[in-house]
Amino acid sequence: MTMETPFPQGAITRIYGQCMTLSGNDIDTDRIIPARFLKCISFQNLGDQVFLDDRNERKGSHPFDLVINKEASILVVNENFGCGSSREHAPQALMRWGIRAIIGQSFAEIFYGNCLALGIPCLTSTAITISRLQDEVQDNNQQIFELNIKEKFIKNENKQWELDIDPGPWQMLITGRWDATSQLISHEKELNTTMQRIPYLNNFSDY
Repeated sequence: MTMETPFPQGAITRIYGQCMTLSGNDIDTDRIIPARFLKCISFQNLGDQVFLDDRNERKGSHPFDLVINKEASILVVNENFGCGSSREHAPQALMRWGIRAIIGQSFAEIFYGNCLALGIPCLTSTAITISRLQDEVQDNNQQIFELNIKEKFIKNENKQWELDIDPGPWQMLITGRWDATSQLISHEKELNTTMQRIPYLNNFSDY
């Protein structure tokens, strides 16, 4: 599902939506977005290609092809998700499909950082908690969950699961400091003042 929704901006403290599960450890970025799509000159259509080879193999039974998951915005995975090559196309593809947050047992470091730069929170929990959450999602895919980044939990109408996130990324998300572009725009006056003081940006005749 390719969603033309606004990209996140500012502080991210809560996300409401349906969950979907993707089971398996060590799901790498080569599977998330096959290498041939790295030649694209825009990220815009990557949502259509997310997990494309896996989806073709499973002929419609892959979680990203199931009708019950079409409105999902929170992805629940297992251990070492996003390992492999350090392609920023992987979180771009997930985001443009419609994923706004990922919960798992653990994440590859570079993938985690690439997600943070896009405002996609990645929270973790124990293997037992992740398994129980995945079971709950599978039992009723249509239920709405609240992912509370600030308080570090996810819940539905009946249950709550405690989550974890490193202090640095947590602070960046709840304060909006993850959004480098918006921070630059909000300081446009200061940037322009600084630029005026830099000789090589103003006195081209001297070079």
